[in-house]
Amino acid sequence: MGPSRQGTAANEGAVVDPTAKMRLGWTWGVLLAAGCVPAGNSTPQDAGPAPKATVASPPPVPTPPPADLLRTAFDDDFERTTPIVTAPGPSAGEASATGSMVEPGPNWIVTTPGVWRIEGGRLCGEHARNHGVWLKRTLPTNAVIEFDAVSQSPDGDLKAEYWGDGRSFATALSYTNATSYLTIFGGWHNKFHVLARINEHGNDRKEITVDPNSDDPRDKPAVAGQLYHFKVERSDGKTIKWWVDGNEMFSWTDPAPLAGAGHDHFGFNDWDVKLCFDNVHVVPLP
Repeated sequence: MGPSRQGTAANEGAVVDPTAKMRLGWTWGVLLAAGCVPAGNSTPQDAGPAPKATVASPPPVPTPPPADLLRTAFDDDFERTTPIVTAPGPSAGEASATGSMVEPGPNWIVTTPGVWRIEGGRLCGEHARNHGVWLKRTLPTNAVIEFDAVSQSPDGDLKAEYWGDGRSFATALSYTNATSYLTIFGGWHNKFHVLARINEHGNDRKEITVDPNSDDPRDKPAVAGQLYHFKVERSDGKTIKWWVDGNEMFSWTDPAPLAGAGHDHFGFNDWDVKLCFDNVHVVPLP
């Protein structure tokens, strides 16, 4: 039996008020929203902490080693006769009696032209006033450096620099602004053998007072015309050891070692007397 047509007609004839629908929808929306909010006053923390923007840190970029870093042994016996250049004259240092000179070569950096030259298979300097010559190759932190040296004067004054910047020289009468360790054999008119750091006149220098009458070979003065064999070594990144003819002059641990860029070259220096160097042998160490 179907639905009463009376009821159907009544429903079909009813008119729905639009505002009633709106009020009904609003009432349901309020009820639903109220059911999602916890009791009590809401705070900003109810929604949890604000997300933090994360920026990934770039990985550290390793510093590449210098292109000329010494990786294998370096040797120079100075047995060469070219290139020959015209002597610059006494104002920059006397070159030789013939008016010409043989330059140290491409492996060496001279800080004043005309002062350093090759004579008879040796690298020689005179009247340099602490304007030295540097090996161009870059030293690692640890290395063994060996060479022969001779002074043509009874004043001695055999000087070399280790782990310096490869370009500096004295800018005043006294060499107090070096960038290196310095060994001076027979310095100050053959009165002291010295191991210095930066300032060869500093109170912190290590020194042996020369005594011609001593039985200790380390105390003897430098003898004019005598060839000496020098060896300097650093193997632990901080301790400088110096030998002359196999006799240990000093072993000193530097609390603030000179190492890295600006402290990675080796060279020879001179104040006034004629000095010659030969048979350079440098070996990098781990």
